Order: sequence, then C-alpha cells, then structure tokens
Amino acid sequence: MKASIFLEEVKKIGIHTITGVPDSTLKQFCDAVCLDRGKEWKHYVTANEGAAVGLATGGYLATGCPSLVYLQNSGLGNIINPLASIANEEVYGIPMLFVVGWRGEPGVKDEPQHVYQGKVTCELLEVMNVPYSVIDEMTLETQLQEIFVKAHRQLEKNGQYAIVVKKGTFEKECSFTWENGYKLIREEALRTILKELYCDSYIVSTTGKISRELYEQSDALYGNHDRLFMTVGGMGHASMIAFGMAQADQNRHIVCIDGDGAVMMHMGALAFLAKQSPRNLLHIVINNAAHESVGAMPTGFSGQTYSQIAKASGYSNTYLVQTESELERALKDARSKEELSMIEVMTSLDSRADLGRPKESAEENRIHFMKSYHKVK
Repeated sequence: MKASIFLEEVKKIGIHTITGVPDSTLKQFCDAVCLDRGKEWKHYVTANEGAAVGLATGGYLATGCPSLVYLQNSGLGNIINPLASIANEEVYGIPMLFVVGWRGEPGVKDEPQHVYQGKVTCELLEVMNVPYSVIDEMTLETQLQEIFVKAHRQLEKNGQYAIVVKKGTFEKECSFTWENGYKLIREEALRTILKELYCDSYIVSTTGKISRELYEQSDALYGNHDRLFMTVGGMGHASMIAFGMAQADQNRHIVCIDGDGAVMMHMGALAFLAKQSPRNLLHIVINNAAHESVGAMPTGFSGQTYSQIAKASGYSNTYLVQTESELERALKDARSKEELSMIEVMTSLDSRADLGRPKESAEENRIHFMKSYHKVK
C-alpha cells in the first residue's frame, strides 16, 4: 500500500494535523509526511506519545477538527494516562485517530523488547475501549476506505479509533533524507568511550543502535560485554536505571550512554538527577538530532543541545564535544572529578549496514551483567 493513498483517506475525514513519535514499521508513512513539508499537514514530532495526545487535544479544542497520532505499539503505555483521563468519552470526549506500528506481532520474528508488547497490543486497545482495524500488505484500497468510514463514524461520536499497521504494509515510494551537519561517527565515538571507561565502570545504554554498536565494540575490544546493561526497551528510562545503580552502590562508577531522542522523551530525569547529584554517575548523551534507529526523522528538539539544560538543571560539569579529541579530553576530565557530569557528543547519522544485534536474550544479558557486577565486589 502506498502511504500517499493512506494519507488521502486521512484527509477525507477532516484531519489536518499529524503528530507522534516515529516508528520503523511506519517509516514510509513518516517519510511521506515529512516530504509534505507543511503543504497538506501540520506535522509535529513530540517528546513522547502521551504528549502527542495532549497536542491533539489542544488542536481539537481550538479547531473542532481531530488529529492523527502515530506511534509504535511500545508507545501505547505512554498514551494510556492522557487517553483515559482526558480524551476518553467519559471525560472530555476528544476524537483522534491513532496509527499504530505493530512490532512483535505474534508469529513474526522480532527483537525481545517487542515480544510481550506485541502480544498485548490489541488487548490494550480493547481495554481502553478504542475500536481498531488491522491492515497489512494485502489490504485493498476498497477495504481501507471501509476502515476509514468506520473511523470517521467513531470520531464523529467524539471517540477514538486505531489503525494497527503490520510490518511491510507500506511500500517504498520515496525516502525522506536529512543531514545534521556533524562529522563524528557515532560508532567511533562509542569505541573511544569504551576504551576510556569500560574497564573500571559499569555501563547502562539506551535502546536502539547505541546499544547494538556498544555490544559489538565491547566484544571486539575486550572479548565480552559483561559490563554493559543494554536497555533494549523502555525508551527514555536508561538514566534512571543508571541512577538506581549509582545510589545503591556508591563505590562503583556508573555510566549512562543515552540518545538524544530518549533524553527528550523523559527530560524531567535531568532535573531529578541534578537534584540528587550522584557523585559516581557520568551521563553521556549521543546527539544526532534524530530518531535514527527508526528511520532518521529529526526529533522535535533537533538543532538544540541537552548539555545546556543539564547545566541549568544543576549538573556539576557539562561538556559539548564534536570531535574525537574533544571527546577524549572530556572523558578524562569528567572521570577525574567525583561529581555528576554530562558529556554531550554531537554525531552524524552514519551507521553500518551490517550492524548486528545481540545474540543472547535480554534475560541472558541481564544475568551476565549481574554476575560480572557481583563477582568483583
């Protein structure tokens, strides 16, 4: 199915605003929206999926027109509160159309963080009283039109409707490409970080290609990845996992390697960490100004930096680096200080086409990490 045909149906039911968080299953849809460049749609990439529901609520209050909210099914958890306590027909009755990328569909091989979420995707929509239809590559245009008729009826009743999109539904028409202007390649930066910190620190890494690249580089450098806890799901929560370790064991040096999209999703963690100010925590943010792991769409904060926010929040030391030599100096300086620090590393959008994935299950990696951690106590 062409995303442009899908978007024509969206337009027919009176939707002019599209907002959400990118998803690889919806890449062709996201590309089509980005390539529109504001001609047909007002488009906003929000900090998280719940924020998109808030934006859609405000848009309806001001115009009387519903919005489309797109998300990966992992983001359903983020929309439950605003959906149940604001948008639901028993509260304010705010109509909106959800387009949900279905990762972890039962019977379809996917990454471990998507397996359980995939099983309960439709159940969550049912519990939230959101009627839905599922589309895939075999869905005909006439069937799609019938789905939008049902969606329109639901929106007219001030309800919500979801279209759940299976992997491979949208065909490639034209790709949205974007460059951020930075030269430092992320994987090279991660290798530098590992060389400086791996042997005397424990590392918590965020979801996406950051964890995958750290996994391969730590194996290449040290023959293991035992000091690496890869937060393969729960986008935006790696820094709090790292803090949980740092406060529980203040004799260990803990490093959180975050992504800019993940930090944006739960930015309140910066203020919390600054207030707690753990002396044994180093927060490294890899900033390529994009949701690169799911298609390289710019974030809603692209072009801005997080180190300035961390400094204003109360981090003791902040560094902004763009080259390998700057990164090396910042790592040495931050490591010499027993204070909460952030190093923000501005990187390009480059990544290897043959980048692998962890061979072990998430549980096996957790077990290996804990064995390494407790063995040397």
